[in-house]
Amino acid sequence: MIYLTLDIGGSAIKYGLIDDSMTFLEKGSIPAPTENKEQFLDSIYSFYEKYKGSISGIGISMPGVINPEIGFAKTGGAFSFIKDMNLVEILQERIPLPITIGNDAKCAAYAELGFGCLKGISDAVMIVLGTGIGGCLIIDGKVHIGKSYASGEFSCVSTAKYCTQSEEDEWCHENGSSGLLKSVQKSLNTTQQYTGKEIFEMANRNNPQVLKGIDDFCNKLVRQIFNLQAIFDPEMIAIGGGISKQPILRKYINKYIEKMNSYYQNHDYPLNRPKVVICQHGNDANLIGALFQLKNMMKLYYKDDTVLERK
Repeated sequence: MIYLTLDIGGSAIKYGLIDDSMTFLEKGSIPAPTENKEQFLDSIYSFYEKYKGSISGIGISMPGVINPEIGFAKTGGAFSFIKDMNLVEILQERIPLPITIGNDAKCAAYAELGFGCLKGISDAVMIVLGTGIGGCLIIDGKVHIGKSYASGEFSCVSTAKYCTQSEEDEWCHENGSSGLLKSVQKSLNTTQQYTGKEIFEMANRNNPQVLKGIDDFCNKLVRQIFNLQAIFDPEMIAIGGGISKQPILRKYINKYIEKMNSYYQNHDYPLNRPKVVICQHGNDANLIGALFQLKNMMKLYYKDDTVLERK
């Protein structure tokens, strides 16, 4: 069977047609529907109309607080017009197929747990660097959802010195895409807009100001990595998202891990050095995880016993 998976992010919808052997038959992306709920839903309907003759189900990954058991979105992350909506019920009024919807970071965690860098790991943390900060805790080898489905909402972690904070005092504004841009703009003393691709192209040409901005970005990221290490004591911390594959990013992350580790090894309460890895599936993780979630639902409700196997 063939399945349609959608990774709906703040700037783009990535899509894939995947078969039971986890082979991508087709992949691509379109701009994200950021205007309103109707545009958001229409973008999903258009995918269905294009592929309805060949797909057996649709798995969707998106930001926000999502109840994956019924497809209810309490919030939609960057899509502020998505609030307190059962998206699966709405979509199935026009799409007569099995549909699942899950939080993007948790979908990425399913992919890495089943077929990637977290396979066989019992306790781990996933950090996904994107428009915001996706997060997921893995406890006893299982994705932890939380009582109200909000576990791992790292974007809203406070970075303020005092309780009188604003939106700027949230982790997403330090290590989301806007935080990377802000760090680089400050270092370059400019207000010019750059994409993530442009920033790393300049960095790979050894632009010293851009490198300084990325260095500052990673300094802030590693502080939060050590906070998570102190709170959860995981075996591994996996970093995903579009920029996670950049060697320069990993270089500066390692720099500050060593610096922080040196401090804590001489501390009265020494922390274990965080074991940080880069997600294996990169930009495909959410698509693979969305399929993993869809197949689990189909197996439970539709008696589909097909087993996912990675070639």
